[in-house]
This record gives sequence, C-alpha cells and structure tokens, in this order.
Amino acid sequence: MTTTDELRTGGYIDAFCTKCDMLLGHTILAMVGTKVVKVKCNTCGVDHSYRGEAKPVKGVRTAAPKKAVPTWSVRMKGKNLAAARKYSAKENFQVDDVIVHATFGLGLVTANRGDKIDVMFQAFEKTLVNGKGS
Repeated sequence: MTTTDELRTGGYIDAFCTKCDMLLGHTILAMVGTKVVKVKCNTCGVDHSYRGEAKPVKGVRTAAPKKAVPTWSVRMKGKNLAAARKYSAKENFQVDDVIVHATFGLGLVTANRGDKIDVMFQAFEKTLVNGKGS
C-alpha cells in the first residue's frame, strides 16, 4: 500500500478492478486534494473510479422498515358500533365514521377525498362513492 505522502497523479496504487474482479496495480489518473478519484488498471487498461482495495458488496440492500398499520381491532376499539350508519352512495361520510355496507359488512372510513371514501373492512380496504345524492 502506498502512503498518502506518495500519492500523486501518474503514481501507483493498489485498487480493486471491477472488470478483472481482483485487487491489482493501478495508475492514478485524477485526484481531488489528497483523495484519489480516478485510476487506470495496469492489467486490463480500463479507466474507472477509485473504489479502494476492498471488493464492492453488490446486491446487499436493507429494506426500508414498513410503517405499522393499526389492525382492524385496534382501529375499531372505542367506536360506537350501534351507531353505525348504513352505507349509501348518496350519503356523505367523514373520516372515523363507522358504516355498515350491505355486502362488505362493518367498516371504518379512513379517508375522505370528496366524492370518494376509503373504508377499512375487517379483511380489506375499499374505495367507495361518497355524496352522489347531494
């Protein structure tokens, strides 16, 4: 390994070549201050960014954590189910309204987009028509 005092454009450095898939000798082509940024493989002749001496790890990505979505029972806790309104496309519903749909059963309005509402039922979520009779 070359020390940072010996690093200069045109100088020698060991670097990982992705084409050769090996740690090989390279010629330094470009530097920013004391940092090597571009090299040329002395074996295959390919110019590439300086990646250091370690083989780059490919395909290892961590998935973003999924947001926790409250379950049906948690969302319905504390709601007055006896006051659930029968669903009709002509009615206007607001977020957190509990409704009873003829086919899907008991549901909770989770979003209101004017003429459409998102309703969470026990097994799935549906988008329904809202306020068409107004």
